[in-house]
Amino acid sequence: MLEPGIVKDEEIEFLIKDVYELYGYDFSLYSRASFKRRVNRICLIDKFTSFAELRYTLVNDPDYLKHFIEEITVNVTEMFRDPYFFKTLREKILPQLGTYPLIRVWVAGCSTGEEAYSIAILLKEAGLYQKCLIYATDLNPSVLETARSGVFPIQQMKVYSENYILSGGKKDFSDYYTANYDSVRFDKSLKEKMILSTHNLVSDSSFNSFQLIICRNVLIYFDKILQERVFRLFDDSLESLGYLALGSKETLRFSNLGKYYHQVEDQKIWKKIDHN
Repeated sequence: MLEPGIVKDEEIEFLIKDVYELYGYDFSLYSRASFKRRVNRICLIDKFTSFAELRYTLVNDPDYLKHFIEEITVNVTEMFRDPYFFKTLREKILPQLGTYPLIRVWVAGCSTGEEAYSIAILLKEAGLYQKCLIYATDLNPSVLETARSGVFPIQQMKVYSENYILSGGKKDFSDYYTANYDSVRFDKSLKEKMILSTHNLVSDSSFNSFQLIICRNVLIYFDKILQERVFRLFDDSLESLGYLALGSKETLRFSNLGKYYHQVEDQKIWKKIDHN
């Protein structure tokens, strides 16, 4: 079996070139260390005995691409992850957004949708849900299917419920879902204002104007050039005085656009200053 670390740097470059030329997915500006680590993981999972075998399968089996993309872009996510972040949204940000006649939120890199559902619950509890639209996007179509279904493993509900309470939630979290053996289905009303679609942060352009953009723990996989490109995309998509929320290890501080934003408290939430 292929051991971790056997994939050479030049082989990674061949792979990135193949995937882009054959399928149009551009990983050229992804962090090489992260990309290489995930390719090694794929080789172990799928029991490839050599890098050439992985490359051959990827080039000759378009159906395998879906699995490959899923493994490369996988994000660990959970509902109300980092509860204090959601508490800040609940107490500081949503009251500001409540002054708008229509609230547009973009959850970029939404993965299987837990964060989008968390935002829907926050907006419901703030009495703002009926005048909002939540755009939840991801590069990977298969994770969007999970998000669309609203079905999640029941064993995760204990952690999700604890996170919800720590975020300032006052209701019984189980009010939002129906349990069925080993899974739960979240209430359909949480999807009424949710638009799920594919979007590639690397190559796709701005598609709307937003008051809040949430993209947490995605940019850590990109190199500095690509991070700057994505920040510009977000800046083009964010209304003046709107908010951009990033992950705990991500920052706007060293971006060329950093001077046009100021940080909200100690959270990774940044408010856009009027600079148009």
